[in-house]
Amino acid sequence: MINRKKQKSFRKSKLILPIIVFAVLFLVIGIGMSYFKKSLYTVMKVPEFALTDQNSKKITNKDMLGKVYLVEFFYSRCPTICPVMNSNMKYIDEQINDPDFGIISISIDPTNDTPEVLKNHARMIGADSPNWHFLSGDRDYIGNLADMFDIYVGDKEDDSESLNHSGMIALIDKEGNLRCRFDENNMPILYYSGLNYEDEAGTKTSLRGKYHPDREKLIEDIRKLLK
Repeated sequence: MINRKKQKSFRKSKLILPIIVFAVLFLVIGIGMSYFKKSLYTVMKVPEFALTDQNSKKITNKDMLGKVYLVEFFYSRCPTICPVMNSNMKYIDEQINDPDFGIISISIDPTNDTPEVLKNHARMIGADSPNWHFLSGDRDYIGNLADMFDIYVGDKEDDSESLNHSGMIALIDKEGNLRCRFDENNMPILYYSGLNYEDEAGTKTSLRGKYHPDREKLIEDIRKLLK
């Protein structure tokens, strides 16, 4: 009788143990996936750059070490997406409000966008942060830099394309790494959109769109990197 009870107890323990093991595994996997989704992916080291800002000061990637910052390509007389991007950048800057946060806005129209023009542009849009640098320099250099960032900028030799550019924004951490979050399929998004959208999901761009899904994502991820 005692042996039968022991046998039953042994059988139960043999059944319960795998259940416990599987439960622990699922818990660990769940925690791991949760951490994975919250962590930020390291895309690459930020390309080296050295350009002149609106105060005629040379700014390099090394000057930005120790700061979390954003990089965009734009030009001051752009009538379409640039004002939208600048506006979203200004909103992010105001929300973050941290001396360890900065913005790099690189002009693809340096012939027009001299330091003086960029200084007036910064004043016009209310970009008064000392860490917001509007940069210009040699156009070939800027085109190559955009290629290294893998952010589209039109070929300067093509009149119809020379001032075209992407609305994508790069997020850089304090160590000079380009970082990004993962999408719903656990794939790195690489860059964030600086544009406005007609819908909350961010599927249809609109200059007058009232939704800015990536703007909110950037604010959240910048705060993670500032901690």
